[in-house]
Parts: sequence; C-alpha cells; structure tokens
Amino acid sequence: MYRCSQERICEDLKGPMSILIIEAFYGGSHKQLVDLLQEELEYCVLYTLPAKKWHWRARTSALYFSQNIPASEHYRILFASSVLNLTELAALRPDLGKLKKILYFHENQLVYPVKKCQERDFQYGYNQILSCLVADVVVFNSVFNMESFLTSIGKFMKLIPDHRPKGLESIIRPKCQVIYFPIRFPDVSRFMPKHKAAHLQKILSLKGNGGVAPSMALPFQQEQRGSENLLKNFDSESGSCDAAQQENLGRSVRQESYLKTFSSSDNSSTHHGEHKRNPCNILAGADDQQRPLHIVWPHRWEHDKDPESFFKVLMHLKDLGLNFHVSVLGETFTDVPGIFSESKKALGSSVLHWGYLPSKDEYFQVLCTADVVISTAKHEFFGVAMLEAVYCGCYPLCPKDLVYPEIFPAEYLYSTPEQLSKRLQNFCKRPDIVRKHLYKCKCVHLSVCFSLNTLLVSETTNTIVSFPDEQGSVLQMLIFSHHHIMSAAS
Repeated sequence: MYRCSQERICEDLKGPMSILIIEAFYGGSHKQLVDLLQEELEYCVLYTLPAKKWHWRARTSALYFSQNIPASEHYRILFASSVLNLTELAALRPDLGKLKKILYFHENQLVYPVKKCQERDFQYGYNQILSCLVADVVVFNSVFNMESFLTSIGKFMKLIPDHRPKGLESIIRPKCQVIYFPIRFPDVSRFMPKHKAAHLQKILSLKGNGGVAPSMALPFQQEQRGSENLLKNFDSESGSCDAAQQENLGRSVRQESYLKTFSSSDNSSTHHGEHKRNPCNILAGADDQQRPLHIVWPHRWEHDKDPESFFKVLMHLKDLGLNFHVSVLGETFTDVPGIFSESKKALGSSVLHWGYLPSKDEYFQVLCTADVVISTAKHEFFGVAMLEAVYCGCYPLCPKDLVYPEIFPAEYLYSTPEQLSKRLQNFCKRPDIVRKHLYKCKCVHLSVCFSLNTLLVSETTNTIVSFPDEQGSVLQMLIFSHHHIMSAAS
C-alpha cells in the first residue's frame, strides 16, 4: 500500500463518466456498495436491474445491459459485481470489453450453500470463473470469500465429464485481492440507552483530552485489565457460574469505534416489519439487572442463515424459564421458511420486533437497544448486519466458521448450538454483565492507494477499512466520509 495523491487520481480519470458501474442485482449489500461509490465518485455512471429473481439476473443481465448501456468514448473503467456474466457482456459489447474491468465478489457460487447437492446449478459457478478470466482485477470482500472460491475451482471443474480445463486457479489468483466491504454508519447516539450513551461519552471525552485518539491501532486489540474484567467466558461444561465468578473472570474489551459518528444518509430505506413494542419504553424505569436480555437476529429470512438453529436455542431458553426479549429483523422474500411463523407464536410476549423495519432509523434504534446479536449462518462471506449491530454496542455471538474468525476474536465465537445456548443462558441470568462489556477498537485514519489494476481508497478518514490484527482477525470500524473509493487506471 502507498499514498496516492488526489491530483493524480483526477488526472487519470479526467472527463465525464470515466467509471461505468453495473449492478445486476440492485439490492441489499450490492445496492449499498454501488450507491456509496456513485455518491463519492465524481466521474461515474450507474446502470442497475432490480433485486428480484436473482437466478434470471445471473443468466440474462449481460444481454440486457449490452442493449441498454449507451456507447461512450469516456469510459475507462468497468466495475461490476459477480452476478453479472462479464464474459458475455465483453463479447456482446467489444467497446466495454476493452475497458479496465474490475469484478467484485459479494459472494461466490462455488461454495454457496444449497439444501441438496443436486440443487447446485453448475452454470452459476462456471459463469463466475469465466468472468474472473475476463476481468483485469478480481476483488473479494473477505479472505474467506477469496480462498473458498479459488481453492474450490479445481474440484468444481471436475464436475465436467471430460476434456476439463486445467490450471485455472493459477491464472485467476494473481488478479485477486481483498478489499473489505465499506460501510457508512449513521449517528446513532440519539438512540442509545443510558449505559451505551455513557460509554460513548467517555470515549469522546477521552479523545477530547488527547488521551485516546490514536492515528492507527489494531481492531479488537484486547487488554487484560484486572479489576475491570467483567465477563466470564461461558463456554465451560457447567454452562453456568455464580455472580462472583462472573464479575471476577473473563476479559474486558473496550470499544472505541464511536470516535466518529455521522448523520444518517438514508432515512428512506425500506425495513418493512411489525412493531411489537417500543424498546425505549422497555428500557424506561428498569436497571441493568432487572431488564431482560434483548437478543437481536438481523438476517435474511432464508435457509442459509439457519433460522431453525436460532429458534431452537430460544425455545430451549424459554423451556428453562429464562426471561429475555427478542427482535427478529431482516429482509423477507417470496418463500419464507415456516419456522418463522411457528416461532413467533411460540415466543409470544418475548417478541419486541418481528420483521423488516420501515426505516433505517428504526432499524438502528432496535440495534442500539439490543444487548446481544446472534448469527447462526451456514453461509456468510462478510456479514454487514453483524458489524452494524456491533457498531451499535451489541455483543456478537457467531459460529466459529465461515468469515467470522477473520473478523471477530475467539471469545465471540461458538462451535456448537450447545455452546451458544450456554452463553445465552448465562447472559439471561446476568444481563448487566453483558451491558458492561465493551470492545476496544481504535479507528484508523489513513490514505490507501492500491497498486495499478486495483481499487483505490483515497483519504479514507471515515471509511470502513479492514485489516488483520495480531491474531489475524479484522474489524471494519472506519466510516466513509468525504473522498473517493475508485479504480486506478494503469
């Protein structure tokens, strides 16, 4: 990495519409990324298709875009997600094929989970491999995403009955790099309950005194602080411990990711859902010990997020007579697993919120009032929702698998549903301990310019940029502010 001046960038990208951004599935994190790029890039134009019928977008979007993107002599760079069949587009539009082509992988189809092996459509993964061969730069949102794709190519191509191509991984790998997903966080301080607001105020006051305002630090860097150790590692076989043990054992990790907060950029985002109860009313008049643990699950309502395991754990907590609240957020599609309606009825009064909330403000408000955020995913290549919840002060519990060990330290990971259940049992008994737990994560202010044929992050004083810490884990805790994420032309 090296510093690259903004003047040099502007010289490279002079002229209108230098960057052509194509998104064949304009929704979720795909939309979030290209909207941010379009907002921050001076010379770009965006072409999209709605986030519906993903399989048809992957099959046919190249032909659509070839007919609907006007020719321009100003295009120099083409940026697209891997939903687009870049090979077909380059063949149908030779003028676009000559551009510097950057392919971004939010997910990959070689290891994307399916209910049955027979359901995996060979063509989707094959198209992504072909797109990589055509692209000049291939960018992944995590090391897990990149390595799971590259190391699966050989096995995947063995599905071809004969005359198999060889050496594809060695051709594609030199083009590949990881640029972690950029997230713009809104100002959530107004939504925070007293204990989280106090933590935020303390961090800001420390920064104001010049005591804790590092120019660079490692994410989730942990310290042992003797008397400040507030949290027991609940993975012990007993599954429970008394209050004294809980207060004297474990690690305390202080979060300093709130050094910069910003006004919400999208108050009209659609988080449709039902409001069961106002979390602010739940918080009123109850101290940290009396108020039930608030668990949030903010994921898509689809089988790859394994809602069955999540609800099974919650029902076990209920059977044990433990008191908790739950908010089940996330986007729904045409086919909603039946476990959701069954669990909503079974959980009854424990439910605070159920469904996709009508605005970003409401979504972040629920995250700010929650204590613990859970993932039970069978598939995750990055996990924006988990990071949003952590930003809002939630304690994360994630599988010790997929991308999560790359992002979170070991104490936030569980290996089995039984371990998750034990952790939650103890949190339900002592929710005040969870509310005293903080993460240590210092913002990094830097300008990063990747070498030729890469995406360029310039003046990222507030952009989420991820990088490994001493244990190899990463946390994206910088927020995009006012400069550019763009492609550097050779």
